Amino acid sequence: MAVIRLSWRARQTLRRIARSDSDARAVRRAQALLWLDAGESVAAVAQRLGLSRYGVYQIVARFLSRGSEPVGERVRDREHPGRPAAKRQQVRPVLEELLQQPPSQYGYRAFAWTTPMLRHQTERRLGRPLSERTLRRALRDLDYRYKRPRYGLARRAPTWRQVKGGSSEG
Repeated sequence: MAVIRLSWRARQTLRRIARSDSDARAVRRAQALLWLDAGESVAAVAQRLGLSRYGVYQIVARFLSRGSEPVGERVRDREHPGRPAAKRQQVRPVLEELLQQPPSQYGYRAFAWTTPMLRHQTERRLGRPLSERTLRRALRDLDYRYKRPRYGLARRAPTWRQVKGGSSEG
């Protein structure tokens, strides 16, 4: 007995997903459902996909529980929004203000801001610790691009050979 019976339209959609979708998880789920619909055993499908039998049953249960959604959405993951970037949003206005002024105004002997200097000043303003990663993400959110300054050596004077005791001819 088959674990799941698919309609013709659902089968066609799952075949299209299994053939050419860029989401590997959706492809694997579509393949599992198609093989189960074709009459393969849960154990065989689980072995083929490198899953446990429980994992295959979970794919079927998820597919059936989302019956009101389109077939393509039933095999895809839902959004995983993650934790909100609350601290980064508090850091942005402070950074905007700091970047408008030179670091010398805050007692630093530098002509450009560095990440540690910005982090220290931001921590002082917010009154709480801040990771360098959060600071860099906030800078990226502000479309602020930075790179280390390059120090170039001065070019040799045209008369350097004379200074060293040689002739001026090349």
